[in-house]
Amino acid sequence: MKRHKMDNTTTCFISRIPSDCFFLLSIAPRFARQTFCYTQKSMETDFITGTPLSKASPNFYVSGIPIYGDTILAPMDGYSDWPFRSLCRSLGSAMSYTEFVKVEKILSRSKEPAKRLYYEEAERPVTFQIYGDDPDLILKAALRVQEWNPDIIDINMGCPAKSIADRGAGVGMMLTPLKIARTFRKLTAALKVPVTGKFRLGWERNKNYKLIARIVEENGGSLIAVHGRTKEQRYSGEADWDAIAEVKSLVKIPVIGSGDVKTVADIQRMRQYTGCEAVMVGRAAIANPWIFAGLDREQVSPEQLQKTVHEHLQKSIQFYGEEDGQRLFRKYAVQYLLLKTLDRESRKEILKQRPSGEFLEMLNQIYAVTAQ
Repeated sequence: MKRHKMDNTTTCFISRIPSDCFFLLSIAPRFARQTFCYTQKSMETDFITGTPLSKASPNFYVSGIPIYGDTILAPMDGYSDWPFRSLCRSLGSAMSYTEFVKVEKILSRSKEPAKRLYYEEAERPVTFQIYGDDPDLILKAALRVQEWNPDIIDINMGCPAKSIADRGAGVGMMLTPLKIARTFRKLTAALKVPVTGKFRLGWERNKNYKLIARIVEENGGSLIAVHGRTKEQRYSGEADWDAIAEVKSLVKIPVIGSGDVKTVADIQRMRQYTGCEAVMVGRAAIANPWIFAGLDREQVSPEQLQKTVHEHLQKSIQFYGEEDGQRLFRKYAVQYLLLKTLDRESRKEILKQRPSGEFLEMLNQIYAVTAQ
């Protein structure tokens, strides 16, 4: 059973806001007033029973930061926002990675970075993921977001989206190894927090993942996450776990493996096969966040489903407001509720905008259908 470590701390998020980032107060103002200050209990709890668990030893460390657990929600644009990310953390994800943020956005005074990088103390360790193609701009952006007190800053070198990769960012950085070396050298010299990197196997035929792994480590990187596919593969074909094992054998810093992890058994299979310290779960977690609690989707009871879905919807409405919160939640709802088992009319109903009370009532009716 995966465990959720909770911090023994009473904190106030507002104290983390730098004076030049006052716009943080403007995002989701009703939510902000309610949640800037709070207290978390000091214990690890079993997701199923709610009973305290004995304190376990860390699975590994990132530059001295203890990581409890071996399964982590992958950063996913449009999905690993605060409502879903914090939900997965509460279910047992070992740490939190934010959605990635473009460095130019961070430096432009846009409100988007504050929204994407919002976190609460119970999520720690928190990793801010950023991306760009200019080492100097990446450094400036990293120095700015460091003021918001993340535990780790991660450089995205794996996004295969054409609009990002073709400009030399995301996986496009892998075409310029010297730029990666310069970026990590600058960041690790200037930042107070560990710097990590997430990348793929390469662009296509020129798989240079071993070179990139050595560059990250030799220039001060504290952890590597590897998705076992190339840019051209995107998310098709099989992930190459042999390549992840090669990276693990090359470096001394922790390695997180990613790709084709869909079940609880897959987590242990990847760890045993590759030797990696932890495993990232991405798309599979959207339909089954309970994987972080050690449950495959078919093991989730109707009561557990209802509890988690209600919690996620409420978080989404708190964070984004009634209309946007419900709208953004629907893409998760269609995964949670296994809509392929429902008739066409039921599918249409779940996608309609309605007051949250009516929406929850409609979900309750669907629970009854899926439980039969």
